[in-house]
Amino acid sequence: MTPDLKILVWTVVLTFIEVGVAVLFANTQLGLGMLAGNREDLPPLTGFAGRAQRAHQNMLESLPLFIALVLVAHIAGRANGATVTGCELFFWGRLFHWILYVIGVPWLRTVAWVISVIGLIVIFAQLV
Repeated sequence: MTPDLKILVWTVVLTFIEVGVAVLFANTQLGLGMLAGNREDLPPLTGFAGRAQRAHQNMLESLPLFIALVLVAHIAGRANGATVTGCELFFWGRLFHWILYVIGVPWLRTVAWVISVIGLIVIFAQLV
């Protein structure tokens, strides 16, 4: 497996961990009964649980972009050292974004997000 695809797999693992943490803390705040239901009229999550949910949602918004770029680079034979660097920037940026988001550090969280976006741009630049 290429380094790009390995990082993609680890990014999926990170996303799975994010949802697990979000669900665990949503459960502590709302209870299993509410989460197991139809989730209509759920009260908004607050504190750590709310931040974990929002951080995970943010990952879900950027994950398809990352998946598409990595797979196109791989299929087109354009994966190279630069795409690996882009993947690393995305992964580490997203990891730190998640950590900083859930513990409540706003400005550094944004810096980590920007680093992940730069990773996407680096990969994209190898495709155009």
